[in-house]
Amino acid sequence: MKRWRAALVVSMLAFAFGLAAGCKDDPQGSGHAPSDRQAESAAPAAGDSADTAGDTAKNAAKDAAKNAEKNPVPAAPDPAPSALPSAAPDPKLPKRDPGAAPLDAFEQAKRLGRGVNLGNALEAPVEGAWGVTLQESYFKTIREAGFETVRVPIKWSAHADAKAPYAIDAAFAARIDWVVGQALEQELNVVLNVHHYDELYVDPAEQEARFLAIWKQISARYKELPGKVYLELLNEPHGSLTWSKWNRLLKKTLDAIRSEDPWHTVIVGSVNYSNYADLPSLDIPDDERNAIATFHYYDPFPFTHQGAEWSGPEIGTVGVEWPGPPARQTDPVPEAKQVKWVDEWFRDYNANPAETNPAGPNAIVSAFDKVDAWAKEHRRPVWLGEFGAYSKADMPSRARWTAFVRGEAEKRGFGWAYWEFSAGFGVYDPAVNQYRQELLDALIPPAKAR
Repeated sequence: MKRWRAALVVSMLAFAFGLAAGCKDDPQGSGHAPSDRQAESAAPAAGDSADTAGDTAKNAAKDAAKNAEKNPVPAAPDPAPSALPSAAPDPKLPKRDPGAAPLDAFEQAKRLGRGVNLGNALEAPVEGAWGVTLQESYFKTIREAGFETVRVPIKWSAHADAKAPYAIDAAFAARIDWVVGQALEQELNVVLNVHHYDELYVDPAEQEARFLAIWKQISARYKELPGKVYLELLNEPHGSLTWSKWNRLLKKTLDAIRSEDPWHTVIVGSVNYSNYADLPSLDIPDDERNAIATFHYYDPFPFTHQGAEWSGPEIGTVGVEWPGPPARQTDPVPEAKQVKWVDEWFRDYNANPAETNPAGPNAIVSAFDKVDAWAKEHRRPVWLGEFGAYSKADMPSRARWTAFVRGEAEKRGFGWAYWEFSAGFGVYDPAVNQYRQELLDALIPPAKAR
């Protein structure tokens, strides 16, 4: 996964949502930095910024103007199926019954339950480069703690040819087979996604054929596996992938997947790093019913990413507690005072009562109510694919925030996957081979553990 960014509202001077999971390439885990809503004519409303916790990040006007889509770019043609390399997974992987009934997306969403992201491993340019190499023991450790799902962030683009037919490296594909096999052996669901496809975020038209070819290979490879395997199209669409460009591309991607695999459940997120406020811009085809919508949640950003090295100096204030207001005033770093939305956030954090505090529970309740309303209106199941607080926050605050977010998701029937297992946000400490108990209890209260 990831690199976090918070999604923001389109107004040139508006306030927006501090996100995180999504997606700078950094070795710490979640590196979401505040991001700007893509400005497009006739863009659908994505939520009311007045009652959200975050505010507009720097360069909103500049980035919005840069990403404004005035003239759609002609899409590149799909790669010819005959040009794609054949894909054969590890023959030891379990196979589904060829006559199995179609999957129901709502049941599939419910099955996801409680999950964790295997972050900082396979979404790095090379596994291990960000300090995490997946171990066989991790999968049993995850299951025994009570988790039901692993989400696997994967940088497929670092292991696929740059020219047609865009073949995925055989050794890397075998490594993914191993991950899938380990998860299924422990009776875990496994979500495979395309993560950190940086070239696609910059130039969607130029990368379209390669993206579709990668997905045709993935779906062909895993089409015979059980329904516990899920396919997530793209982690946190952002940058030049404006909402209209992403909607067009996701339709083509679904066609590419369904041409190989008409059976497995797919997962689709919105633009602006899968910010909940941008779900209204997401357009999943009506005839695609075996799909789950996903969103990521890292509000309030100055709390969840405090001191994160990749988030910018304005987020460098540590000692931010949750919930607000703090018992003693928190003085932000000088850089924070130079960024309007951060300066105003700290002003409200120090002054506002709990009911209206930007680091208060009500902001989370409001956000999740909006997601729930969208899900019901569009008759789509929803999955919280990422949420977490970085290790520079104090542990009691991290645990309180994590428990509250998890609880609000479960109240509304949303499955979830915490960001992440064993790095900067980790629920597990690989140095001592044990869970950070306060975080684990926040995610899986002891009475609910298996």
